[in-house]
Amino acid sequence: MHGRPRKPPKPESADSIAKATELSNIQSQLLFNHQNKIYDKQALDISSKLLEINPEIYSAWNYRKLAVENLLQSLTDIDSFKSIFDEELKVVESALRLNPKCYGAWHHRKWVLSKGFSSINNEFLLLDKFLKLDSRNFNGWNYRRFVAALKNVPAEEELKFTTDKINANFSNYSAWHNRCVLLSNLLSEKAQGFYPREKVLMEEYDLIHQAIFTDPDDQSGWFYHLWLLDQTVTPEAPFLISSFPAHGSGLHPFTNSIMDEALPLILYFNQPVGGVSLSTVTIKSELSIYVDLMWKPISANKSGLAQAWLAYLKIPDMRSYPSKLYPVEIVIGHAVGIVSSNAFQCGYPSQLEFSLNLQDHSVDCDETSEGAMIVWKEENFYIEEDISKNLNFFGVSFETTKIHKEHQVMLSRWNIEAIENDTNLFRELLSEIDCKIGKLTLARLLTALDEMVLSNDRRSHSKEILELYNDLMKLDPVHSRYYMDEFSLLILEQVTSTRDSLVQHCCYYKESKPMSYSGNICLHLSKLSITRLGFVERLLWVQMLDLSHNELRSIEGLEAMQILTRLNLSNNKIRSFSALEPLRMIKSLRVLDISYNEIGLHSIDTTRFLYSSPLSHSKEANQKLAEYVNDDIKASDYWEAIWILEDLNLTQLDVVGNAINIEHFGKLALKAIPTLKWLDGMSLL
Repeated sequence: MHGRPRKPPKPESADSIAKATELSNIQSQLLFNHQNKIYDKQALDISSKLLEINPEIYSAWNYRKLAVENLLQSLTDIDSFKSIFDEELKVVESALRLNPKCYGAWHHRKWVLSKGFSSINNEFLLLDKFLKLDSRNFNGWNYRRFVAALKNVPAEEELKFTTDKINANFSNYSAWHNRCVLLSNLLSEKAQGFYPREKVLMEEYDLIHQAIFTDPDDQSGWFYHLWLLDQTVTPEAPFLISSFPAHGSGLHPFTNSIMDEALPLILYFNQPVGGVSLSTVTIKSELSIYVDLMWKPISANKSGLAQAWLAYLKIPDMRSYPSKLYPVEIVIGHAVGIVSSNAFQCGYPSQLEFSLNLQDHSVDCDETSEGAMIVWKEENFYIEEDISKNLNFFGVSFETTKIHKEHQVMLSRWNIEAIENDTNLFRELLSEIDCKIGKLTLARLLTALDEMVLSNDRRSHSKEILELYNDLMKLDPVHSRYYMDEFSLLILEQVTSTRDSLVQHCCYYKESKPMSYSGNICLHLSKLSITRLGFVERLLWVQMLDLSHNELRSIEGLEAMQILTRLNLSNNKIRSFSALEPLRMIKSLRVLDISYNEIGLHSIDTTRFLYSSPLSHSKEANQKLAEYVNDDIKASDYWEAIWILEDLNLTQLDVVGNAINIEHFGKLALKAIPTLKWLDGMSLL
């Protein structure tokens, strides 16, 4: 670990065997007392002795909490209370002297202090001792934040403390981290002396430059610089960055049967937000399209916040309206309510406009959407000159003036100058030394600079950034996957940044009728070495997507593409059905090709479990699996597939080329997806 070679274990001595036996006996006694709720003095002494030997035993700390609570029930005077908690503090201090980074001990000390019978001043003295022994003890720093909050110590005082520690040792990562926490709060509160924001950040840049140029090989300062970069380029207030339909587009909703009754309306923000509702989003149109409108988050986090929000506009009966274009105007954030995780309100209202075409669609139906099997061969796709013009018919537009106008204003000249200054500094540094993290930081700076300079030459640094990531993959192969992900994002940025670049990857699917644009235009992103998806906010209009022959292991983010009907993920690196979980949220999906991936070659990825595993023996899981059990198939071997597939409405599925039993899987798929018509190129009708 940490570059140290593994050494063969030494043979156990008689003394070590005796100590292990003693520890086992004491632990057995503690567990007996714990189970039988024995909380007398002798039992407490046993727990103390056990923690003196091994403070990492959580059960011993939990037992002491229960024992103390039990003892307090029989006491009435405050002095007795203090005496008991003082004893707990002594036990904790003894444990910390043995192991200063013991989680259980620090948590127990927090519990004691939270009872309110102990001196907080003594805690600062204790922390000074521990941080002198190890100034980077992150457990100690975390406890210091807890104690400072209990005593209401001003954040400015704590910030000065971190400054002193950093000046004493630039390599103190924990002090830098504490500085991030404190400054984030002070800046968001606009505390006295910490406004304007630019002045404070400039002083921090000066400080971090001293640290980095003093010792470029130390990573602590570089990580703090990454935090500073984020503070410089990320607006505090959330704002709208994309939508479907796009601003300025003219939409013909009947070109796809998915939209015959309801039109998906997607709002995509620059960061996760909450509060998207009828009171914060206003829709104006002479059409009755917003009856019973309900907003819901797409892939919300634990706090219920999401970047993408979805609602359905009711498509009216065209016979009730004259055949023409009907403008729809949507205003977002005109009222207080849309809020980020940092409690920042949507800083200004954004406005988008699009048009609905209610002309007769009797000849526009997409025959290929439901009536024939999709074959993803190159000869089935063709290019015509009108494809750029026709993109506008189904909700794609690069006219984002009204959405991003205020965002451009927010990017002050100082932000850009700060990034440009750092770019020049680190170019100079890298001309003198070969530093991996310096190259990574320069790549991040150039990426940020291109994103901030909203002009025709905004991608002027793309070539240099790609070269930096290529160098990093060679210099640091251990982290090559991360560099490949960043490389991949830059490729996607180049493809999706302009209409001209996007059109180069668009083509028609065979047998498309003249007006059937939406269902038959395919976005080809195959063979681009993509390892990670990004910029999906620019692809909300896509209904047919080819991501084949890439290096994808995950498709996170794809769930925002709510009108996607046909998807090709063949010849990637997808390792399990659970990696396809975002597809469960795309109700429009009809065609899915996941052939020639790595499904079945690897053990189940337990880090992705969102559904009860059969191993949990839950009643719900057992009942669900029982529906698929027969003499030939163990449904528990395919529970991931069942969990994913039963939420899809597919008509076509291709899985050939994966390490699964195709015959068994086919039987499960037919039961899980009753709408299925084709499986691995074979008709099921």
